[in-house]
Amino acid sequence: MRNSTLHAILEAFTSDAAGRLQSETVGGAEVPFEVTEERGGRARLYCYRPLTDLFIDDRLMMLRALPTYAPAVRALADLESVGAYLQQRGEARVPGEPGERADLALKLFLAAVFAERNQFGFEPRRFEEAYAELERALYDGRCVSTVIGPLLGITLDEATDELALSEGLALVRGETLPDAPPDAVWDDRDEPNVLAVLSLVQDRALRPPVSVARARFRRILTALRLFERGGYALGPIAWTRSDSGPWRTVPLGATGRPRFTTQISTSQEDELRGFFNLIAKRAPSNGELAWALARFEMGCERLAPFEALTDYLLALRAMLEPEGPASGRLAQRLAAICARPEERAALAERTADAISLEHAVIAGLAPAEPGVDALVEELAENLRALLRDMICGHLDLDVRAVADELLQEAVPAPL
Repeated sequence: MRNSTLHAILEAFTSDAAGRLQSETVGGAEVPFEVTEERGGRARLYCYRPLTDLFIDDRLMMLRALPTYAPAVRALADLESVGAYLQQRGEARVPGEPGERADLALKLFLAAVFAERNQFGFEPRRFEEAYAELERALYDGRCVSTVIGPLLGITLDEATDELALSEGLALVRGETLPDAPPDAVWDDRDEPNVLAVLSLVQDRALRPPVSVARARFRRILTALRLFERGGYALGPIAWTRSDSGPWRTVPLGATGRPRFTTQISTSQEDELRGFFNLIAKRAPSNGELAWALARFEMGCERLAPFEALTDYLLALRAMLEPEGPASGRLAQRLAAICARPEERAALAERTADAISLEHAVIAGLAPAEPGVDALVEELAENLRALLRDMICGHLDLDVRAVADELLQEAVPAPL
């Protein structure tokens, strides 16, 4: 077996499909058949051959509604070599769209598992034979390269073993990943980590895609930090292997320490998946917004909230106070964007308090007064909302002009 994750996903889908197809036959549905002629010595023998593929074709909509269908399609859609399997199974036309290729491959795979049968109980031997044929087509001259790294400060719902994001990238509960190194799976408190997992099919001669994994794992961090308040970080070490070979360690680099743990509920999974893909497409690579996003992430990686205060203020000044801190416009502009009109004065006052607090931090003094952490966290939340809305296109990139316009509208007209 070359890809244990794909094997598990397809096994779950095939088992579910077997149950649904079996219930159809129990309910009276009949598998169509054709009569074929075979020679047996001098006599001609006529055999009935079940047309299982037609029976499955007629029930594709029912099978697509199974909860295991979407993970199976995503797993196959990420593999460019699916087209080779389709051709091997006799398809003359290979769809260009990855989802269509994956859907067709699933149909042909089920037809191979249940070929010439009129009963649909799940038989492990037949599944393994069909899966072996699939892997031979997918990985001829290639290998599955996998990179995993602990994603700290996050848990998945107990009902979720894997949260697929895109392009072979997923979040996986560590204890459910077969053969994963114990140091990757378990933290210092013997609690299971969530693992960021990148799996790519590539030429066997190429080196494991560690640099690609670093970039995509960091993109997960960026998306999470913008998606939901949390103290996310990557573990400093990742593990990589080819096919089912031995794991070897590679450095990931420091990304801070988790301040607390945030759970991603099942109701948030589709939203997070869509948000991750949007951020992957729209995250800026240069300019003021990119610089502000980088400063925000630096703040997220500080050990204590008050240590992040200057990072957050620098990010806000880049977008809202290009005239410089001496202008004193940051507090009012942030309040205009992030608060309702009746709450703007209070938010502007708290932001001014945060700006005053920065002087103590610069002097190396850890603020002792109560409420400091809450003040910094509120500033961080407003910055997070601002960055998220700008990157997603909900807020004009010239956010300073937007704020000034809102403030101008709030000025009473002269009598």
